[in-house]
Amino acid sequence: MNHATSRRSLRALATGACIALAAPLSHAAVSSVDLSSYTLAGTFFLPAVTASEASAVTYDWDRNSLFVLGDEGEALVEVDFTGNQLSVMTLSGFNDTEGVTYIGNGEFVITEERMRDAFKLSYVAGGSVARGTLASADLGSDVGNVGIEGISYDPRDGSFVTVKENVPQEVNVNTITFGTPGSATTTSLFDPALLNFVDVSDVQVLATVPGLAGTAEADNLLIYSQESRRLVETDRNGNVLSEFDFFLLADQAEGVTIDFDGNIYVVDENGSLPRLFVLAPTPVPLPAAAWLLAPALAGLWTRRRRG
Repeated sequence: MNHATSRRSLRALATGACIALAAPLSHAAVSSVDLSSYTLAGTFFLPAVTASEASAVTYDWDRNSLFVLGDEGEALVEVDFTGNQLSVMTLSGFNDTEGVTYIGNGEFVITEERMRDAFKLSYVAGGSVARGTLASADLGSDVGNVGIEGISYDPRDGSFVTVKENVPQEVNVNTITFGTPGSATTTSLFDPALLNFVDVSDVQVLATVPGLAGTAEADNLLIYSQESRRLVETDRNGNVLSEFDFFLLADQAEGVTIDFDGNIYVVDENGSLPRLFVLAPTPVPLPAAAWLLAPALAGLWTRRRRG
């Protein structure tokens, strides 16, 4: 092997080792969501326009940003991953909006808690939309302040999972045909009593995470309880697989979503200062041998160059 080839080989080895050392800083292509391995990566204030109780959040994978909905139904607000406002669409005529989910191609579905209606809208930054102009569907009879608290889209078949807050608690799968009027069918997934929650506040389907595609875990759900201050991962039989305790973090959190890298975002109303909590999977440490190998290879490459 000549000196040039030797230098290239050593450089490739050293570079590969350095990339491996940097890899734990990235959470891309997550292949599992184990809440017991997550840590709080940051807490950020949300823009004032969401101050009317930040009740729901969803991840838009086309824009790579978050959208926050307040329960007064005044605006759908786009923010970055540290809560900075990017754009706003004004809403009018809505009643107690508590759920939002992204369905692709710039479209969202939002739900009203008491009326238990779902609406499909196309987002226009700086635009506005009125409730009565949107395609909708009725997901159940009108109830009090114990209705639909959250909704999440399942891209595998176009269905939705919704949760009803209380009296009784419900975790349902909905097939929705939006129209004027639209229609929907509802099927119970499992008895929420298995979760041991005081209430049920939001749900997120894990099938939206590309790294889980084709795995059994894609079928699982993240479910949040405001009053119990717990986020859990469950299968579709209601078995709790992992959990994250919010007891010391927030008592008014209501919305949850997850991005393509497996980072989890939770919003809380916090009076007039709504917040965004970011949970990140803990990086898997490299074997000790890798930490010893990288500097050795880098040093050898340097010595070769000087020779």
